[in-house]
Amino acid sequence: MEFWWRTAMGNDLKNQYDPDFVSPPGETLGEIMNARGVSKAQLAERMGCSGKKVTGIIKGEAPITSRMAIELERLLGVSSGFWRNRERHYREFLARNVESGTLIKNKLN
Repeated sequence: MEFWWRTAMGNDLKNQYDPDFVSPPGETLGEIMNARGVSKAQLAERMGCSGKKVTGIIKGEAPITSRMAIELERLLGVSSGFWRNRERHYREFLARNVESGTLIKNKLN
């Protein structure tokens, strides 16, 4: 059965946000931490989570939850909406690429 929007719009559904590459939001977090001289251990302690969790976020392996986004806003002054949007775009990008069989792995130095 074909969905109504495919029938109405044809089979050429296009996502308006369709980048070739999206970095994990943790990459931005790492850059902000470096600029402010905040270590992973310091951030983890202030957020009430493990250093392993912070490392996972920076590598894009662990998501930034809504609670974490609020904590990052409180600690770093970057809005929770920014973190949630970065996370959503990144996870959507990964999901679309897994679906098409072209998962792109991001590497952080």
